[in-house]
Amino acid sequence: MSFQVTPTELDGVVIVEPPVFADERGFFLETYHQSKFAALGLPTDFVQDNHSRSMYGVLRGLHYQDERAPMAKLVRCTLGGILDVAVDLRVGAPSFGRWVAVELSADNFRQLLIPSGFGHGFVVLSEVAEVQYKCTGLYTPEAEGAVLWNDPAIGIEWPVSAPTLSKRDLAAQSLEQYLQNPAFRY
Repeated sequence: MSFQVTPTELDGVVIVEPPVFADERGFFLETYHQSKFAALGLPTDFVQDNHSRSMYGVLRGLHYQDERAPMAKLVRCTLGGILDVAVDLRVGAPSFGRWVAVELSADNFRQLLIPSGFGHGFVVLSEVAEVQYKCTGLYTPEAEGAVLWNDPAIGIEWPVSAPTLSKRDLAAQSLEQYLQNPAFRY
């Protein structure tokens, strides 16, 4: 069995589902396999792994790193559940400003591949969630940016009405402000 890859409506953003082997003892799965990913045309040049833990209603995003330090992410939820969101920030792309959301959970084993050029965010749907993601670039503070999570020009349908946000995310730029100095071009 191999990884199942399902395209989303945003070019390059794909759902990756690994084969899961389960029995009365529990389960086993490969979350990443370099040669299998390469055969599927998926990134294999991951250089950093991140792990976060958040409580219900925490919303993180919409984050990106610009072309000075581009970063694709392979995101999975290993405890609880989240709604994971990607927003196309590539000016000139047919899907610029559009978003896609996928529920990732410890139970469904799905992963979301978000290429460079997209904003990324998630909201926690369970009491607690742990999110782990592989990155194709190293964290570079001077290249990071954020677009406002609730910008009406994007219109993400978040399932939590009053999320808990960081000061940074509360102060993120609108999509209109982003267009004044865009990080990505198609």
